[in-house]
Amino acid sequence: MAEKVCPKCEGTGWVLVEAGKKSVARRCDCYHERQNQTLWDKSRIPRRYQNCSLANFEVHNDSHKDALKISRQFVKNYPAQEVGLLFIGPCGVGKTHLAVAIIRELIGKKNVPCAFYDFRELIRDIQSSFTPDSNLSEAEILGPVFEAGVLVLDELGAKRTTAWVEETVFYIINHRYNQKKLTLFTSNYLDTEEETDGRDAFYKKGGDSLVDRIGVRLRSRLYEMCKIVELWGDDYRKIAKQAGYRF
Repeated sequence: MAEKVCPKCEGTGWVLVEAGKKSVARRCDCYHERQNQTLWDKSRIPRRYQNCSLANFEVHNDSHKDALKISRQFVKNYPAQEVGLLFIGPCGVGKTHLAVAIIRELIGKKNVPCAFYDFRELIRDIQSSFTPDSNLSEAEILGPVFEAGVLVLDELGAKRTTAWVEETVFYIINHRYNQKKLTLFTSNYLDTEEETDGRDAFYKKGGDSLVDRIGVRLRSRLYEMCKIVELWGDDYRKIAKQAGYRF
């Protein structure tokens, strides 16, 4: 099927508009729409999360309210925003929803190149690049990770650290840190083993902390490059399933 030609610019991407007593060339709306669609297609946002937005994030407690406010401020501040965000909390409280909603807003409203990566999948992809039959090199896999204006690294710590994993992730994060590129992280692991005013009831007792999963050096770097945003509450997906909703 032939691509539909924009009637305003006739496919040139430019239109003439009146500016005082003369006409000037401006980018047509279709050009910005195509640019936006290209950024969206390259963002790698999973289908399950493609409808996540700040507008449809459900607020069930004060931590949700605060996290939503911080997320909106992040979008408003960009590109002047100086630090990324680390969303921490148990499963099903909206961490990934907010991270995706932020980059969706940045793509749609500010044409920012963004990318979404699951921590475990990224590690597997890098490891697979070392096999003889791999079609991609490590550099080709990491290129989009390094270049994204804003990167979401979901489920940080989901894969237990080894010396190689820790070194690889530190390399990725440190590269972005040095280039002053912002990163959004989500993690199911508590940032501390200290009491959290009753919120620790939502975590597994006796489980690993974030430091246990990613190592001291990487956690120290995260302190420098991220604001901690803690969410807590019951697993929304479990509640919705019990209520009869289907995903």
